[in-house]
Amino acid sequence: MTWFMNNLGTIITFLILAAVVVLIIRRMKKDKAEGKSSCGAGCKCCSLHGKCGGCGGKQ
Repeated sequence: MTWFMNNLGTIITFLILAAVVVLIIRRMKKDKAEGKSSCGAGCKCCSLHGKCGGCGGKQ
């Protein structure tokens, strides 16, 4: 029990960071399933316009 109490701050920090990572990955998977671009900008001015999956182009 002493070890747990001595490392409680580290354990809580790890749990919070792990939860944030899980939420980010979940959001990325959801966005990909909905066909959203991962860069967050429009494809109109992108140098890879028409070449990536985000604009309906072939990968």
